[in-house]
Amino acid sequence: MLETLLLPFQFDFIRSALLISVLVAVPTALLSCFLVLKGWSLMGDAISHAILPGVVLAYIVGIPLSAGAFAAGMGCALLTGYLKANSRVKQDTVMGVVFSGMFGLGIVLYTRIQSDVHLDHILFGDMLGVEFPDILESGLIACVVSGLILVKWRDLLVHAFDPVQAKVTGLPVDVLHYGLLALLSLAIVGALKAVGLILAIALLIAPGAIAFLLTRSFGRMMVYAVAAAVAAALGGVYLSFFIDSAPAPTIVLLMTIGFLAAFAVSTVRVRRAQAGLG
Repeated sequence: MLETLLLPFQFDFIRSALLISVLVAVPTALLSCFLVLKGWSLMGDAISHAILPGVVLAYIVGIPLSAGAFAAGMGCALLTGYLKANSRVKQDTVMGVVFSGMFGLGIVLYTRIQSDVHLDHILFGDMLGVEFPDILESGLIACVVSGLILVKWRDLLVHAFDPVQAKVTGLPVDVLHYGLLALLSLAIVGALKAVGLILAIALLIAPGAIAFLLTRSFGRMMVYAVAAAVAAALGGVYLSFFIDSAPAPTIVLLMTIGFLAAFAVSTVRVRRAQAGLG
């Protein structure tokens, strides 16, 4: 029995998948807390989709795919901000138009070139096929993103709750705004090889949503979000070996189950509190 349970750890590709899944889970979980509080969940969706044309163009030009992905993600974020500031259209509508247009452009470009880069791997990742350079890149990105968030989380929190108050207190609002967008783009780039563009959206939303339901303290929210993301990442890769499924979708499925469990716990707490007051 024990030998069967330990069987996945005998394979190098499983160990690599476990490692990169954690490296992706930590920074995206931390960012998800700010996205949930700020109501920016759709922004993560938009940037994830917008990265596709950057990846294709990077392949055509012959530069690292991550460089093209980051440039496209930041371009999408800046374009969204400009359109929102210079039109009467609401931000969610602008993001919907921009990310769908960028995604469409990426599909058109991809179909026009002969490439050995499989679209399925770009969209859904290839966690079992990661190599050392991929792990190193994701590790460096995880350190940069997580480190900056942990250093500046209080300023980012004030900005997320009330940008006006943040500006009054002397915080560099524009730097925080675009810095958060840059970290978001960078984290998606780090998740590109492992989970792909589409599944990265779940990593940027679900951990923060789970933690939001379980605590009212932002410090604890970040801890809970990271714990939920890491547990789902490790559990998803491990479980996928036995049920013969792809690791990334299995991770997302576990996080969805975690969200439903957190919702149930939160509901029970509210009803107990109401019963106590009654």
